[in-house]
Amino acid sequence: MKQPTFTIILLFFGLSKLFALENHPIGARSLALSHSFISISDLWSTFHNQAGITRIDRFSVGIFYESKFMVDELSLAAGSIILPVNAGTFGFSFYQFGEGSFKENKFGLGFAKQLSEKFSAAIQLNYFSQRMPENSRALGYTTFETGIIYSPNEQLFIGAHVFNPISNGIKTMEGKQKSPTIFRFGGHYQFAEMILITVETQKDLENPVVLKTGIEFSPVKNLALRFGVSGKPVNYTTGIGYSFSNITTNIGFSYHGNLGVTPSISIQINL
Repeated sequence: MKQPTFTIILLFFGLSKLFALENHPIGARSLALSHSFISISDLWSTFHNQAGITRIDRFSVGIFYESKFMVDELSLAAGSIILPVNAGTFGFSFYQFGEGSFKENKFGLGFAKQLSEKFSAAIQLNYFSQRMPENSRALGYTTFETGIIYSPNEQLFIGAHVFNPISNGIKTMEGKQKSPTIFRFGGHYQFAEMILITVETQKDLENPVVLKTGIEFSPVKNLALRFGVSGKPVNYTTGIGYSFSNITTNIGFSYHGNLGVTPSISIQINL
């Protein structure tokens, strides 16, 4: 990538925002639905609301890759593993954002349990690390996130989640660099088997509420078309998913008016 392009991106976001300790959303299906994913049960719920993994009854593993604005230095690679056991469901997850001298990593170990026919809950412990060009080694910290999902019937699901409620972060010579405390609330409604509509609000302690919406349409078996809108700033998303046998492949795209397209892909296997 050309250096002037990277400089423009740095100026647009601001160094403090771009290199802040973000909790990056993961999953090509999630991206295609504008990350309005708080109540959906999916392999990638390990990065959104771990309570969603209670509905996954088989060992599952997946990989994900995203190229933010088609910039190599802003690449995002991730993986997720789901392990159902008698007591509940374990979720293992990790991602790496960036490359070269700048990298952010997240490792998560979560546990989710179906508390009743309508309620599920989960908690996840996380370890974050960040390496900047001026540091000789990576700096890290631990935190946690927790969430619930309530389903009054087979069509409606409502989810709530909080990330980093203790406002933890990396200790540096300039002070603590905190990760944001993020609250998410929303739900989705399944119309028969063809249409799913999802709505979510997200709020951290420093920024206004963000509204995210998405729709998933399945015209034929094993095929899904997805569209989403979120803002402000307004982002448009789209994607497609296809399942065959025990393998599911999803592709998602988001469009930013100033910085362009972000493509992503994920592949998962359910054993």
